[in-house]
Amino acid sequence: MNKKSIILLKTLLLSTSQRNIYRYSKDRKKRRRVIGNAIGTVILYALLMAYCIAVCIGFGTMNLIHAAPVMCALVISAIAFVFTVLKTNGYLFHFKEYDMLMSLPFETRTVAGCKFLYMYCKSLPWYMSIAIAMMVGYGVYARPPVIVYPIWIILSVLLPVIPMLIAAFLGFLIARVSSGFRKTNLIQTVFTFAIVIFSFSLRFILEDLFRNNKVEATLQTTSQITGHAAVFYPPARWFADAVIRLDILSFLLLAGGSILLFTVVFLIVGKSYRNINSALKSHAAAKNYRMTRQKKKKVVWSIAYKEFKRLTGSTVYMVNGAVGMILAPLLGIVTLVVGFDRILTLVVHDAPLNAYMMQPAIPFIIYFFIGMMATTVCSPSLEGKNYWILQSLPIEKKTIYQGKMLFNMLLAVPSMAFSTLCLCISARVSVPETILFLLLGLALCSFSTAWGCVCGVRHMRLDWENEVEVIKQGSAVLIYMLPNMFVVMGLVVLVVFLGTRMSHVLLTVILTLIASLLAFLCYLRVMALAKK
Repeated sequence: MNKKSIILLKTLLLSTSQRNIYRYSKDRKKRRRVIGNAIGTVILYALLMAYCIAVCIGFGTMNLIHAAPVMCALVISAIAFVFTVLKTNGYLFHFKEYDMLMSLPFETRTVAGCKFLYMYCKSLPWYMSIAIAMMVGYGVYARPPVIVYPIWIILSVLLPVIPMLIAAFLGFLIARVSSGFRKTNLIQTVFTFAIVIFSFSLRFILEDLFRNNKVEATLQTTSQITGHAAVFYPPARWFADAVIRLDILSFLLLAGGSILLFTVVFLIVGKSYRNINSALKSHAAAKNYRMTRQKKKKVVWSIAYKEFKRLTGSTVYMVNGAVGMILAPLLGIVTLVVGFDRILTLVVHDAPLNAYMMQPAIPFIIYFFIGMMATTVCSPSLEGKNYWILQSLPIEKKTIYQGKMLFNMLLAVPSMAFSTLCLCISARVSVPETILFLLLGLALCSFSTAWGCVCGVRHMRLDWENEVEVIKQGSAVLIYMLPNMFVVMGLVVLVVFLGTRMSHVLLTVILTLIASLLAFLCYLRVMALAKK
């Protein structure tokens, strides 16, 4: 890297530094937000490191600690690849400060390379937390020479580069091919949904391993798989050889290969970088487009349609805002195929519960997914620096919020109805109770929508630079999600208990009235906030 590249990278890092916000901002809310984010991040790092150390303990106990370096390299490489695939569209292409950066006296490949390095630096703490934790576990059981530790750390810094470059180049190819099409984020969205669904299913896979005493066999198999994977993925083999056998050639291959691949990739990317970003910032038009009579819509429905376009135009927003709407119908379909009784047995194990006792909890089980995230939590803040445009339009704030709430209802209610019907059919719920469960689900969706809008408006943040700050890390999201999820889990237990003491019909009617009242109060609160 030359001096200009270092200056540009340093500027990019400082412009988004949470430390600078804490040092120089006079806004107490922003300073508290920085502290809260730091505490949450440290907790996540600690949990990840504890998990990695536990993996090393398992390998060490089974005398398979020699597989730890390869496992470390594969885990870091896999996470780096996935993270980069998900972030490429927002960091390398179609980013907000593109016009400003391209007007500076830098070569195109320098700008692209610095954006890549910026993405690398932002993710590096995650990779190093894995590397250091597994290094500690490896050191306890293998007791290697002292020289292994600095080699491990140096190569761990370089390990994510090659998989990130591969993922970035794939993102470049996808952007290059699809830059003339309107839906450029479809592949990323499908890929992300697949990862999320796999993560949810992973819990049951791990649980099955421990319950059926398959841990030892799994560790043996994992050791063999990592050995075979290292053959097909040379960087993992180079890392393991450099650490275990102190092979200088492997060290140089990993270091030199990372630098060489970086140079080649951004030499290629730099030639088409301007064209791709220009195409992504414009809109494709169909060749056979014809001007027809435009339909007149109500303002509320137009705002709802605008929210739909905003959701489908962002991979991060779609995954976080619609993941529950996808998981709930999947649960319903699986329940129809497998059976409510078998799934209940899998989840509660030997607890004295049956399908009839769990019937009143069906609406809350569905709501656990549907209410996981409401689009109304993020949508007010996502207006960002364009918020002044909405304020200048001859539209009342309450109409804008009503349109945002309407879209969330249109997104949540069909998913809730389908999922509830699937679970009711599988659990053999009577028709009157099924209708009441649907009404309760509708009331819960209304509450989720209104309460999410209260959080979104009350804790609106418009000064974000990356939409991830609002969708995943915003105060409104945390205030909405954490209490909502814990309360729902408690309600499932409470409803099952009350269902053994009173009629399911009466219990559902009472809960529907309570949920409807809370939804109405939250709606009134939104209307009150709209007047301020």
